[in-house]
Amino acid sequence: MPMQMSFRWYGEGDSIKLSDIRQIPGVSTIVWALHDKMPGEIWQPEEIAEVVGQIKAAGFRADVVESVNVHDDIKIGLPSRDQYIENYKQTIRNLAPFGVKVICYNFMPVFDWTRTDLFHPLGDGSTAMFYQKDMIRDNPKDMADYVMSFSEKYHMNFPGWEPERIAKLDELFEAYKDVSKEKLWENLRYFLEKLMPVCHECDIKMAVHMDDPPWDIFGLPRLLVDAESIDRFLQMVDDPYNCLTLCSGSLGANPKNHVADIVRAHCDRIAFAHIRNIKHFENGDFSEASHRDCDGDTGIIDILRAYHDGGFEGYIRPDHGRHIWGEKPGNVRPGYGLYDRAMGIMYMLGAWDLMDQIDANK
Repeated sequence: MPMQMSFRWYGEGDSIKLSDIRQIPGVSTIVWALHDKMPGEIWQPEEIAEVVGQIKAAGFRADVVESVNVHDDIKIGLPSRDQYIENYKQTIRNLAPFGVKVICYNFMPVFDWTRTDLFHPLGDGSTAMFYQKDMIRDNPKDMADYVMSFSEKYHMNFPGWEPERIAKLDELFEAYKDVSKEKLWENLRYFLEKLMPVCHECDIKMAVHMDDPPWDIFGLPRLLVDAESIDRFLQMVDDPYNCLTLCSGSLGANPKNHVADIVRAHCDRIAFAHIRNIKHFENGDFSEASHRDCDGDTGIIDILRAYHDGGFEGYIRPDHGRHIWGEKPGNVRPGYGLYDRAMGIMYMLGAWDLMDQIDANK
């Protein structure tokens, strides 16, 4: 079985319809979630059935969920974490009858992905998500206010940026103040060891997403940031159901990371691949770019070659793309337009088909 192309969809409120995605050649699986669920809540079978029914009626599988978000009490290591872990186990059990095979999640404290501009102008007239290094300083409120004001203005919530959580930003930072990097590693190990028996029972892989960006921010520790930390993660809970969502863009934000080498080292433990391209600037800023190899610095072709040579049969999707052809604030989610991601799929499939042909002619 070759790699399985997928496309992230935000449900009925998404400006992109399943009928639009159906017209992109090669897409077999929709990456989905119950976006109105707060971290720690159990996903109920009837809620799951409604969304999966929509996906299957459109001709897709619903194999990948992104994300079942992890409650802060689990990350902090509070006594209440055990109940939230039990809730997470029940969600896994509830997802299993609907054919889910992979759950993507992250273990980032307080903030999920972090950007300073969601629609940064590029030279070709498009826009893309942008990270301005000198704007990420000691006070996180300016960045949080920017993201949440965008969310409020355009009635658009972002996974990992739930307004109910971000409204309590001071309380969250206070709760995390004694969580060192080593303590966070220990809390992640505890969480996964509790889940692994249920993952085996349900045949569902837990696939951790890299931290984005891959360095500490605002004094908060980040764990999955480079090859060494990924090695540690996989050895810490050495189980075939403890896997990676390997994101080329998250890792690629640090120009010292060589993503293709990480793919070659751990292809058998990558359940889900995110392909995203990053353009670096000398001052430490970075912009997201088209999936074309030469438009960024991530090494997309080498990454795809590493997956191909490794016999990758997992799920893959285009990650953040540019906003093009009339996509703008109010009619598209930042990073999740239709057109650039569709072109990214065709670029990836073209490269993959060519590699297949080269191998067949050897």
